[in-house]
Amino acid sequence: MRFEIPDDKLFTHELVLPIRWGDMDAMGHVNNTVYFRYLEIVRIDWFERLGCAPDPRGTGPVIVNAFCNFYRQLEFPGDVVARHYVCNPGRSSFDTYITLGRTDDAGVVYAAGGAKTVWVDFPAQKSVPLPEAIRALVAGD
Repeated sequence: MRFEIPDDKLFTHELVLPIRWGDMDAMGHVNNTVYFRYLEIVRIDWFERLGCAPDPRGTGPVIVNAFCNFYRQLEFPGDVVARHYVCNPGRSSFDTYITLGRTDDAGVVYAAGGAKTVWVDFPAQKSVPLPEAIRALVAGD
């Protein structure tokens, strides 16, 4: 299945992840929970590259919802190519969107998912405005 990213999403990051033997379940394909782990790994890698990893004593990103649509089964052996996108900047939140494919099956999306990210003050446990650098990046400025 080919999948097109809508125009309002901005490509921000790509990461290749190995499919591990232990990622599979009794049905012989990657377990559905592992897809969420792949999505998380890509988001965290992107945040770290931006220099804004979560700091429990300060502010940072929190995921308030997550979803994943499964189109084709990922199977061992192989490598997953994850492409990360952002869109919809708000006062304290934005959306992330990620496609998962295989490096040996270029252009085919095996799964697509994402999450709503909210910037929070961890000690106060309240949302706060997005840092200007993050807002500018998500807005494509």
